Amino acid sequence: MDPLRSEILARLERFYDAVPRDVARGEEHGALVLFVREGVGWPFYARPRLDATAPPSLADVTAVRERQRELGLPEALEWVHETTPDLLAVARAAGLSVLEAPLMVLDPAALPDPATLTDVPVRVLDPDAPGFAADVAARRAVAAVGFAAAGTARGEAGPAERDAAITELDVAALDEERTRLADGRRLSVLAGTSEEGALASGMAMRVDDVAEIAGVATLPAARRRGLGAAVTATLAHELLAAGTDLVFLSAGSEEIARVYLRVGFRRVGTACIAEPTALI
Repeated sequence: MDPLRSEILARLERFYDAVPRDVARGEEHGALVLFVREGVGWPFYARPRLDATAPPSLADVTAVRERQRELGLPEALEWVHETTPDLLAVARAAGLSVLEAPLMVLDPAALPDPATLTDVPVRVLDPDAPGFAADVAARRAVAAVGFAAAGTARGEAGPAERDAAITELDVAALDEERTRLADGRRLSVLAGTSEEGALASGMAMRVDDVAEIAGVATLPAARRRGLGAAVTATLAHELLAAGTDLVFLSAGSEEIARVYLRVGFRRVGTACIAEPTALI
């Protein structure tokens, strides 16, 4: 592996380890660390410890899963294959299903103007705006509907399904969102029109000069209009303007990765996400 790629992957490892630590405690289980959120919010993952001297074992994976079940948390394990290659076989031996997602890093020189990708306006959420709570609720509803129909194909679910998915936000969760946006640790955007409302959404998490774009989703009925690419490009431009020099993301599939190629992202590895195999 060339030195530049090795340095990028090392920075990503530090990012993955740092993101949860201001709102979660780390519990060590052998060569793995389980991040347990303290308070409301989306549950975190378990992943390889930064200071581990050996790859995670089957016993480590079993211990983490038992602890996640004890705490009522999803049995989720995440890692970068190129950094911890032995874990793939171990996770599968434990009976876990592993998604191998393209791990992609932005080439800033190849980043297009979002306005060239779609004619739908894309805006950055303002934590001080009067409609901030409604914007956050809309972003989450778009993501819920979009991810329920994975892929890039058009579908029937649209604004009606989005509106039905909107739920009232917990005050603590909304305050956390506002605080993170205000201090630059998070960035959220919405794409939409006054007639149709929010059609696509996305967010980014930032630690120092590294940021991950995540949660990019488009209502199935609004797909094939360049919205996912425009949302991603808008987030990337905002992150670069804020001084971020390493922007990355994980694509849910090779098909979705092609959307990010249009925005200037290039593959550097594979992000692995392991969960229990679904029972049919």
